[in-house]
Amino acid sequence: MRRIAAALLAVAATAAGCAQAGGDDTAQPSPWGSTYTATAVTEQGAPKRLADGTRIELRFMRDGRLIATAGCNQLSGKARIDEARLRVDELASTEMGCDPARHEQDRWLAGFLQRGPGWRLAGDRLTLDAEGTTLDLVAGTPRPLAGPRWVVDTLVKGEIAGSLPAGVEAWLTFTADGKVSGSDGCNQLGGAYTAEGSTIRFTDLVTTKMACQDERASVESAVLQVLRGEVRSAIDGDHLTLTAPDGTGLRLRAA
Repeated sequence: MRRIAAALLAVAATAAGCAQAGGDDTAQPSPWGSTYTATAVTEQGAPKRLADGTRIELRFMRDGRLIATAGCNQLSGKARIDEARLRVDELASTEMGCDPARHEQDRWLAGFLQRGPGWRLAGDRLTLDAEGTTLDLVAGTPRPLAGPRWVVDTLVKGEIAGSLPAGVEAWLTFTADGKVSGSDGCNQLGGAYTAEGSTIRFTDLVTTKMACQDERASVESAVLQVLRGEVRSAIDGDHLTLTAPDGTGLRLRAA
């Protein structure tokens, strides 16, 4: 009898283990690895008006970072999701100068995220709500490399990231036949590229020869330092990241 009882317990334990493993297939989906853009924002049931020309975007990086934009600076910090709430640690911000309405919108979004909003994910639609404020968002699909005008919004040097100075624009456009053109913040540039997997190799890059001073010269130097030879690339939604072997990099968004 003892042997039969032991055998029955072993069978029961095995069945329970199989049921638990099977439960992983029905685990709650999560937003990690996706970019979401707000389609509606409400406060106490009424629509919230956003600053002109802005949108709210949340990028849930696979390394556990949340990157958020509301029209001015980029907010970023470590985040985690439990069964009910999105938990965000202290958010760091780039330091781009913007008008008061956009700065206030940055502050508002940071406060909302740090209140630990509840979350619901249904297909490609994510809903966040906290204290009467609700964000309805939809997942975007990654842009192709060729086609969009990729505008540089962040310069990266090691662990330091900073926005471009006000009034300075740098951008790149890739074509399907392997050509790249754009601006480094001072001069126009053009050349060739090859893309394979997560690697882009720039070749034959040339620029015009206009002399720039101060901020434009600094941006030009930072951009050209990245666009030398082979770089790592990643596209997440509307964002492209280029990282050189020395750790310098560019973050660009599709205009």
